[in-house]
Amino acid sequence: MHWAQMQEAGGLAGMRFLLRVYRLFGRWPFRFLLFFVLLWFYARRRAAREASRDYLRRLHAFSGGTTPPPSGCNVFRHFLAFSENLLDKLLTIGATDLLTDAQVDGAGCVDPLYERKHGALFVTAHIGNIELCRKLAERYAGVRLTVLGHTKNAARFIQMMKDRDPNYEIDMVQVDNIGVDTAIVLAQKISAGGFIVITGDRVPMSSVTGSAAATVRASFLGDDASFPISPYVLAATLQCPLFAVFGTRHDGGFVITLRQLAEAVSLPRRARETGARETAIAPYATAFAGLLEAECLKTPFQWFNFYSFWAPPEFAPSAVESKETR
Repeated sequence: MHWAQMQEAGGLAGMRFLLRVYRLFGRWPFRFLLFFVLLWFYARRRAAREASRDYLRRLHAFSGGTTPPPSGCNVFRHFLAFSENLLDKLLTIGATDLLTDAQVDGAGCVDPLYERKHGALFVTAHIGNIELCRKLAERYAGVRLTVLGHTKNAARFIQMMKDRDPNYEIDMVQVDNIGVDTAIVLAQKISAGGFIVITGDRVPMSSVTGSAAATVRASFLGDDASFPISPYVLAATLQCPLFAVFGTRHDGGFVITLRQLAEAVSLPRRARETGARETAIAPYATAFAGLLEAECLKTPFQWFNFYSFWAPPEFAPSAVESKETR
């Protein structure tokens, strides 16, 4: 089963209750209750446990044994990190103080674009706190940020986001619904100096055929995995620079990492040149996968894809009722 066919886990009332506990009593009481909630998820979500263990095993081997081994305890820590990340996302929305101590690594590659009022496409991953990308735009006065995401299977969590910030989805586009009209709007945003963010570590499902969308294989943690071609096709279509962006937690603070992947992406346009197009895309996807590997090495428990990531999308087994957002 493709990951997009999975259902979102967890109830909205339960999420709101835990958030209220945090607001009233702080993070440690929140963690105490969360521990028992996670025990329940850990016991019920076998496929997610296996996916986490597979990821930790590959990362442990790739790092030469310097990252945590794939033990049951560390799989649970992975689940715990995901749950605390949800809280961080909720606190990021509508907050003004979370980025006070955030470090921005690589801002120098974006500052010239802002000075020229030139837009760009940013490809990110399900690692750390993606919502920091939204907060990053607040550092650049007048810049509008558009997030392209998969929101259908995360309705409960997004509802909580909207509770904290009614304008949360004002610049959000469902990635499966991008057509000619949407592409024109995105091009206008780029021309106006806007930033567009799209994830690059999850293969979307075609809204027409129900099959996995076009992919390219790239080495990730020692083995080939499928990555979507959509970020690179979109960058070529919009004729804009392409960057990678990640927002992760380090020692109680946040680090936003920015890296340029390409000043411009040029791809074959003719349909019969599909093979040539994917060959042209491969270096960009490989570069992105390499940057994601580096982030995983630095923050091993913060990559949150709880499904069989290395299996070809059309053959990936059913994993878990997805706890993931976007």
